[in-house]
Amino acid sequence: MKQSIGNFLLRRLEEAGIRHIFGVPGDYNLEFMQQLEDRGAPAWIGTCNELNGSYAADGYARIHGLGALAVTNGVGALSAINGIAGAYSERVPVVCICGSLPLRSLERGEMMHHTLADGGRGNFYRMFAEVTAAQAELSPENVVVEVDRLILTAWRRKLPVYLELPSDIAYIEIDTPDEPLRLTPAPTNRERLEACAKAILGRLNSAKSPAFLLDCDADRFGVSRQVEQLAEKLQIPVAVLNTCKAGFTETSPLFAGVYLGIASAEATRQVVEKSDCLLTIGLRRLDSTSAFFTDAIPASAIHLKASSVTIGLDNYQAVSLPELLEDLIDRSKSASKRRAPTMPLPLAAPVPSQAPLTQAHYWKALEKFLRPGDVVIAEDGTSNSGATEMRLPSGCSFITQAVWGSIGYSVGALLGTLCAAPERRHILFVGDGSFQLTAQELSTILRHDFKPYIFLINNRGYTIERAILGKNARYNDVANWRYTDLPSAFCRENTAECYTVATEEDLQRVLDAPHKGLVFVEALMDKDDSPVSLIRGGHAFADSDFGPTGPQFVPDANIPLLRS
Repeated sequence: MKQSIGNFLLRRLEEAGIRHIFGVPGDYNLEFMQQLEDRGAPAWIGTCNELNGSYAADGYARIHGLGALAVTNGVGALSAINGIAGAYSERVPVVCICGSLPLRSLERGEMMHHTLADGGRGNFYRMFAEVTAAQAELSPENVVVEVDRLILTAWRRKLPVYLELPSDIAYIEIDTPDEPLRLTPAPTNRERLEACAKAILGRLNSAKSPAFLLDCDADRFGVSRQVEQLAEKLQIPVAVLNTCKAGFTETSPLFAGVYLGIASAEATRQVVEKSDCLLTIGLRRLDSTSAFFTDAIPASAIHLKASSVTIGLDNYQAVSLPELLEDLIDRSKSASKRRAPTMPLPLAAPVPSQAPLTQAHYWKALEKFLRPGDVVIAEDGTSNSGATEMRLPSGCSFITQAVWGSIGYSVGALLGTLCAAPERRHILFVGDGSFQLTAQELSTILRHDFKPYIFLINNRGYTIERAILGKNARYNDVANWRYTDLPSAFCRENTAECYTVATEEDLQRVLDAPHKGLVFVEALMDKDDSPVSLIRGGHAFADSDFGPTGPQFVPDANIPLLRS
């Protein structure tokens, strides 16, 4: 069929399941924007800036499977590149569409606005090549091949891709295939898969203490269901890294907790470190996921990745992770009931009083507030530390940036998750410092009449940084906004329900009350109050970052553990 380049790109995005595109208009992408407007689908979600748009596309993709972002050349692309780099680090598939310089200007060598004005070509393309899995500069000759290649690469590898669409070609008609784009996995080698499955089953059948350890790939490649089925069939306990929280049902008796090196519960450490057949999925050892490399992964562990498996000295390529797990489920025999790991029971939320609100009470009260199926978004820092320790009900999704850790991510990501699953309840946990980086996206959430719960801790600054260094330093302070006034400032037709809570009873009244609109809760807390895990982590960061003669050893340099 004959179709314009812009409409073909939009058609392919829709065929890949994308229902929303986030971003900011600019003159180099306006031709494409007009086609999107005229077509009416996917839905356009304009964000306050490109960085927030990239965070929203990331959050959307984590729930929906694939996200899309549209920006303009140079200024828009570089505003978004931090969020795209985060998607690359966290293994999130986002298609970044950049309206770029017109082809005629490139052919004439003209120096244009939104460039470095140095006559260079491909500057931003090369920058994005460092943080995306594939890139393409579209032309009428290559668009059919390249659009399909990039979308499939993003979906198959669970990584972002970058596509430059010159501003003067979106309306050019080309011959396009009649067939819809089909998201098919990369082909697997059946012979190698069968040999790999046989080797794994041999190890499992002789093991006395097999276990699973899940990294984020278990969620990104959608194999949580297969892991659960295999674990149930073989009675294998399952631990997760903080990158894969909610990747296994936390109410299951087989759930062995979050594994974080020496910072883990003793029962979790025993399951992982004493396993004689540990199956890891997508394991990446980082300081933030291993408590500064204090993990002890058995040398005999079997490492499963998206398309390969390592068993000792043997490596099996072209083995699809979903197909392998299905094969293991089919071939394995049900095991008798094993003794499940004895995990510490969650502490009951204490009876609220008029006492000042503390971190310890706050997170226990909010844990009780959660429901099955909630989407929980936790900002890096205090909120991530507190929320990671909560026991989630079944069916929850947990969104955080445990690896990239770009503060402010969660507000944009909330917009994305709301678009991806508007039927679910969405709960954001964020601190005042992080919120101030991306607060304006609250206006977009209000504009689209979304109704999430937003719980903001106001403790006058960057608590995670105070735990590392600068307990009383001015560089860790932030302005003390009137946070609950922001919805009225951001939306003239505001219907948000806003509360400031300072005591345990204040918080409980809000949690117990019925609500109809967006709920914004500002929780006032002491600036030195912090989850114990955050203080320990902060001290470890200081030692790692600054060394044995660093400034963290000066008295009162950071939040002390004794004051937790």
